[in-house]
Amino acid sequence: MTKFRENYRGHVEADLNGVLLLLRDRTPRRILVTGGAGFLGSHLCEKLLDLGHEVLCADSFTTGRHSNLEGLRGNPRFSIIRHDVSVPLDVEVDEIYNLACPASPPHYQADPIQTMKTSVLGALNLLELAKARGIKIFQASTSEIYGDPQIHPQPESYWGNVNPFGPRSCYDEGKRCAETMFHDFHDRHGIEIKVARIFNTYGPRMRPDDGRVVSNFIVQALRGDDITIYGDGSQTRSFCFVDDLIDGFLRLMASPPSFTGPVNLGNPGEFSVRELAEQVIDLTGSRSRIVHRPLPVDDPRQRRPDISLAARELDWRPRVPLSEGLKRTIVYFDGLLGRSQELAETA
Repeated sequence: MTKFRENYRGHVEADLNGVLLLLRDRTPRRILVTGGAGFLGSHLCEKLLDLGHEVLCADSFTTGRHSNLEGLRGNPRFSIIRHDVSVPLDVEVDEIYNLACPASPPHYQADPIQTMKTSVLGALNLLELAKARGIKIFQASTSEIYGDPQIHPQPESYWGNVNPFGPRSCYDEGKRCAETMFHDFHDRHGIEIKVARIFNTYGPRMRPDDGRVVSNFIVQALRGDDITIYGDGSQTRSFCFVDDLIDGFLRLMASPPSFTGPVNLGNPGEFSVRELAEQVIDLTGSRSRIVHRPLPVDDPRQRRPDISLAARELDWRPRVPLSEGLKRTIVYFDGLLGRSQELAETA
């Protein structure tokens, strides 16, 4: 395994001052975060606790991990329940963030029916809870609702180009259906909703086996394995560091009730997959070679958010450049793989 032991301290944290000003005078709340043991959910739980709230984390632990929550377990304002959102949930809370659903292709394709149930029934059950409690609810939607887009960059007004019967459909269409349900509950029952369309996000606590391009490339580079690019590598993605995304979540939830979304949250900086691979090789000092494999079915050719709505309504824009975020993520994976190797050697 290629070693990457740089003690990187020069990073710039995502600026949460605007959100802190918005939330400073609010009474601390009991907030439900579904999918709270996942990559994004654990970061959100941590930030909500930092802001003084009480957090109830609900997770089925299908893809979420207990290790993501290790640093929170001693906090008296934090609690965990094991729960599948496709089953109704009745808890006393003041706000809901719904992040429950596998988000990486290998994981959501492993059981497409359960993925659809999580997206659709999960949304329904949590909306019913929000209706019963009269509380605000956040939906983690996705850029995948745009499919393989024919408009670039993608604005929220674009309806998308989605295959309803492909290998990605369980996730794409499940999230599209969830958005419809959120807006129907808002229109029919007056539920305050916030819908965020999340573009590619990366950072510490990603799973090394999640099949996403950033984690794949970093793990392969650190191990000295070939770096696998699907297709010729010219397809583009936009990569948002996790701190910036969580900042967007908080700003959206603090926005006026009239602003429901959907709103794109992602980094508009656009890179080809090959450019990403080359950056990872350079930052890790790896000797890995780039190899090519056939492009998966329905893999989008390009993906870049139009964030003008988020900039205007939330005063939000990402601040962490890709090179900086990659350094922080590489440090995390290097430590993770190092611990795994030590355990294997002592077994």
